[in-house]
Amino acid sequence: TKVSIFMNVFNVHVNRIPCDGQVTSILFKPGKFYAADREKAALHNEYCGLILDTGNHRLAVVQVAGLIARRIVCRAEPGDQVRAGQRYGLIRFGSRVDLYLPPDTVIEAQLGQKVRAGETLLARLPAS
Repeated sequence: TKVSIFMNVFNVHVNRIPCDGQVTSILFKPGKFYAADREKAALHNEYCGLILDTGNHRLAVVQVAGLIARRIVCRAEPGDQVRAGQRYGLIRFGSRVDLYLPPDTVIEAQLGQKVRAGETLLARLPAS
């Protein structure tokens, strides 16, 4: 299950950890700079993926560069213990973050909803 959050040039581009856990790995891949709100951006754009282990679930948070956003900053490191809402990075000037969740996750966010980092409930992970 994937939840994508697009940020335009007028939004705050600070990225926050979605839930408590441990960072198990980080993968940075150089790439193109298509508009981040396009589906092909997920396949071809520069990105930085973070794998998070909650103890019960593994999920991925992926920072995707955009047409104007050409600088991804990820301050998390493998092995870091992180908390929900904690700042871990940013993408400069318009970008997107994709959140990959277990298939039986209950999605709370609505299509087109404006969300606030660290405040808006996006989904509920399944009980283990």
